[in-house]
Amino acid sequence: MANLLDVRNLHVSYRGRKGDNPVVKGISFSLGQERLGIVGESGSGKSTIGRALLKLLPTAKIAAERMQFGETDLLACREKEMLQVRGRRMSMILQDPKFSLNPVHRVGDQVAEAYRIHNGASRSAAKQRTLEMLEAVQIRDPERVFGLYPHEVSGGMGQRIMIAMMLIPEPELIIADEPTSALDVTVRMQVLKILNDLVISKGIGLIMISHDLNLVRNFCDRVLVMRSGEFVEEREARDLKNAEHPYTRGLLAAQPHIGGDRRPLPVLSRVQTTNVATVEGAP
Repeated sequence: MANLLDVRNLHVSYRGRKGDNPVVKGISFSLGQERLGIVGESGSGKSTIGRALLKLLPTAKIAAERMQFGETDLLACREKEMLQVRGRRMSMILQDPKFSLNPVHRVGDQVAEAYRIHNGASRSAAKQRTLEMLEAVQIRDPERVFGLYPHEVSGGMGQRIMIAMMLIPEPELIIADEPTSALDVTVRMQVLKILNDLVISKGIGLIMISHDLNLVRNFCDRVLVMRSGEFVEEREARDLKNAEHPYTRGLLAAQPHIGGDRRPLPVLSRVQTTNVATVEGAP
């Protein structure tokens, strides 16, 4: 399987009063035509990876030995060149539509704009394609929704609109940052089916960033577990239950289970100096 993306020794840091504060610490991974899950707690650096790949961290210091996307060296790309990569070739589905959709433009126009810019389509063709895409993400009455403003749609509908906007240019690689967190179970499965069909039929690569271990275990091919800016374990998704690292086992143990006992869920107890995580209260 050919690699779509190859990242080696990626570091991301922010300048603080006492020097640089590392957020991502020397991670390496590759991505083919597959579904790769990245899981970990809030603040572990998962979303930072996606933004670093797209160079959407203007105040951060990004360094790596290699960031190769197909034939494109992302490290060498200037902003003008990145404009040809973002959206058209690599898209990121962001987590919160409230901060991603422009509040003064109709949602349909924003989705159509993504199609027009990257495909050179006419306004009428872009609107027709937008209506088809809104329908594909299970939005009822797409003609009506096309003319709404972001504050007039629910959180779940806003999330589906964001997904439609990122998918409409038909990119080669999609970074999905908690793409189904605001969706109910039925719509979630439909959206995951759309993403899965793109991986299979179009041969794209998908990076799924999530807190939901059950989601990535059942949807992804491989899983990378991230803690404090580092990958601590890599597993085939179907083999995640056999994880060996204490941190991964702690995450698994902290999940509620239907039909389980009513005792308090175990809590991770972290020892930062030794990069060890143990579980308190685990059976």
